[in-house]
This record gives sequence, C-alpha cells and structure tokens, in this order.
Amino acid sequence: MGMSVTISAATEQDAEQILKLQYLCYQREAELYGDYSIEPLTQPLDSIRAELSGGSVLVARLGDEVVASVRGTLGADGTAHINKLIVHPRMQRHGLGGRLLAAIEERLGSIGTVKRYQLFSGHRSDHNLRLYRKHGYAPVGSEQVDERLTLVTLSKTIEAPAFAASA
Repeated sequence: MGMSVTISAATEQDAEQILKLQYLCYQREAELYGDYSIEPLTQPLDSIRAELSGGSVLVARLGDEVVASVRGTLGADGTAHINKLIVHPRMQRHGLGGRLLAAIEERLGSIGTVKRYQLFSGHRSDHNLRLYRKHGYAPVGSEQVDERLTLVTLSKTIEAPAFAASA
C-alpha cells in the first residue's frame, strides 16, 4: 500500500529538510547556467527560518519526508510573489509542482486581495517555463543578470469577479 503526498504549511522543524531539498533541486539549475554560486545553493539555514516566519511556505510530504516546497509573499500592491518551487527529482513529472503552485496561489489569496501572481525563472529552464505557462502565467519581462543568465518574469492576472446587476 503506497503513501499519498500531502501539502501543508511548513513548520520551523521543516527548515533543515527544505534547505537540503533546495540544495538538491538547484544542482540542475546551477549546471544549466554554469554557476554554482546561485542564491538557492548558498542560502543559509537562518534565512530559511526567517522565510518560514515572514511569509507563506508550503511543503509536500511523503510520510515524514519533505519532497517538495514553495514560498510566497503578498505585497501591499496586491502582487503575490511566488518563489523557490522545488520538487525532489524522483517526484518530478507527476503533477506535484502544479499542485504546489495551485496551493500557494490559494494560500496567498486567502491572506489578502491578490491582483496578480508573479514569479521568475531562468531563460534556459524550459521545464519550469512550460509548467508556469500551463498554469496561466505569461512572460511580462526579462532581466539579463550576467552573460549566462536572463531571468524571465512571468505573471498571471486575477480577473475581478463580475457582479450581476440587480434589477
């Protein structure tokens, strides 16, 4: 009998597992861009603990193991920023990234009024870009960080609900 993956809010006790998973997941990105000094690979544990207390962090668990995670914050202007969506390599391509993306959108929408969701990815990260486009995100800008990396910003605007006119 197999276990199912559950998604929930991360706790302080998850910080170390999130850091280890992040380090594993960003190896491929570092290789793709030829840069092992990227922030996800150098982020200290204390910084992740601060994110746990200052934003919305979700984890997906398979039993007691954290196999995926995502973080988000909601700005005063109604822009929900989503970042560090990570899925353990052995759990990829089973829809877990999409489930986590939907869950963080729902979480951020429950804490305030969201006008748009925004995230970014490297220009060579085809799998990530496909996932985001599949979930309604469209490129809205790019920034060349250095000769190897251009960050693509993607956004999904929330349509204001239509109110029926009363007669």
